[in-house]
Amino acid sequence: MKKTFKQPKLLTQMIGLISIVVCFTVIFVSAISYSIIDDMTEEALGNQAMTVAKMAAQKYRIIQAFDDPDPSVVIQPIAEEIRKSTGAGYVVIGNRENIRYSHHIEENIGKTMGTSSSQSIHNGESVIYEGTGISGSAIKAKTPIYNDDGEIIGVSSVGFLTNEAKKRIGEYQFKLFFFSLFIILLGVTGAVIIAKRVKKLIFNLEPEEISFLFKEKEATIESIRDATVAVNNDYQVTSINKRARELLKDQIELDGKIVNDRLIHMMESVIKSKQSVVNQKFLFGHQLYVVDGSPILQKQKTRGAVLTVRPVSEIEKIEEEVSAIKSISDNIRAQNHEYLNKLNTIYGLMTLEQYDEARSFISDEVKERQDTVVFLTSSVKDPFIAACLLGKIHRSKELKVQLYIDENSNLSYIPPSFDTKLFVTVLGNVIDNAMEAASRLKGEQARVSVSFTDFGSDLIFDIEDNGPGILEEYQERIFKEGFTTKDGENHGLGLAIVKNTLKKLNGEIYISASNSGGAQFTIAIPK
Repeated sequence: MKKTFKQPKLLTQMIGLISIVVCFTVIFVSAISYSIIDDMTEEALGNQAMTVAKMAAQKYRIIQAFDDPDPSVVIQPIAEEIRKSTGAGYVVIGNRENIRYSHHIEENIGKTMGTSSSQSIHNGESVIYEGTGISGSAIKAKTPIYNDDGEIIGVSSVGFLTNEAKKRIGEYQFKLFFFSLFIILLGVTGAVIIAKRVKKLIFNLEPEEISFLFKEKEATIESIRDATVAVNNDYQVTSINKRARELLKDQIELDGKIVNDRLIHMMESVIKSKQSVVNQKFLFGHQLYVVDGSPILQKQKTRGAVLTVRPVSEIEKIEEEVSAIKSISDNIRAQNHEYLNKLNTIYGLMTLEQYDEARSFISDEVKERQDTVVFLTSSVKDPFIAACLLGKIHRSKELKVQLYIDENSNLSYIPPSFDTKLFVTVLGNVIDNAMEAASRLKGEQARVSVSFTDFGSDLIFDIEDNGPGILEEYQERIFKEGFTTKDGENHGLGLAIVKNTLKKLNGEIYISASNSGGAQFTIAIPK
């Protein structure tokens, strides 16, 4: 069976790679340094030999001794003293005939010098070279000796034996070896520390595991039906799924920065407080969404925030039916409350045996309800708009607001292209706002009237109330998302929804003062 090669772990790879780089670097530098040490040592010894040779050649007593009957008597002690004090292998003083006046081996005094000194004696040159003489292999320096008249009278020859040079080179190389070994050990130790640090930062994961987790995270985020987006502390998008790209395309610049002021304010609150914020309502397009925000924490520091955006309906397939369902829900709740009160009244009349009053009360109630239903079904041909108005009538009774629908109103023709399910969002929000405004100011004396007509080329709806009205400077601002005069969160959305929805329906809304002192909203939608 063929064995499969198991790839080393990331920690092993990093330690091995860094160690190899450090070792090869140190070895390469050491090899160059070894070569440089050889050259530098030889050059230094040659220069030192020349310095000693010139020092001997300029010794006044040595120059004077050349005129003595036996110059070596004076010169030999001086030359030996120089040799010992400088550590040279030998210091030889010779005359123009190459006869030695000094030598560290006294038997060689008076004999001919082993190597030619013609360059120094005849040409007056100072030379450095490596050669082998009777003392052995050495790095030598020769320089001429001048008398007081400037004539060459001899030669000064100094040599540092090669074995001494090699010994010195060996000492330098030995130090270099230990220094290189120390650097290698330091490099390998550093490699282990760095590799472990990197592994800790990536949670001890291998590259394949990181790659898989990244793909898994990407697939997970893309599969979430809710819009999910992650941002850093500069409100720059770092991760976003398909749904969020579609939904927030107008809220994000090309460079990935969030531009929606309310979203930025929400993220700022999450990042600074390090606390999650939930159920914040936002209007994107003509739809209402709920946004949750959670901080991204690392070592107790906030690195950004994750936003989750989902439709208020929680079920995207019935988003357009939400307003109609809400109207029906309001209708049922109001009816339940109203019927319960009236049932208690009837029960009281029956208990008191006021049967005629009970029959009259029931008759009036049935007649009023039948009249309302008959009027709406005959005047409004669209069931969604009729249901919305009926629901608001019951809602007004719950709020103790008098809601009147003009008997001369008529909506007999609705164009087939007109999206009534979308329109009831507009109508419901405007009527709700009118009832709330009138109720806050007038209490049980609050009145709201609704009239509508399809006469002409537009569908016209007028909603009037006897509330406080709307100041002229607010008439443009009230349609902006987040603007509200109410206390608490998640206000300032209703009229923003109205404005955006009307834009989709190509309609307009106008504000004026009503005859009863409050506000009048006029909605015009072309057929």
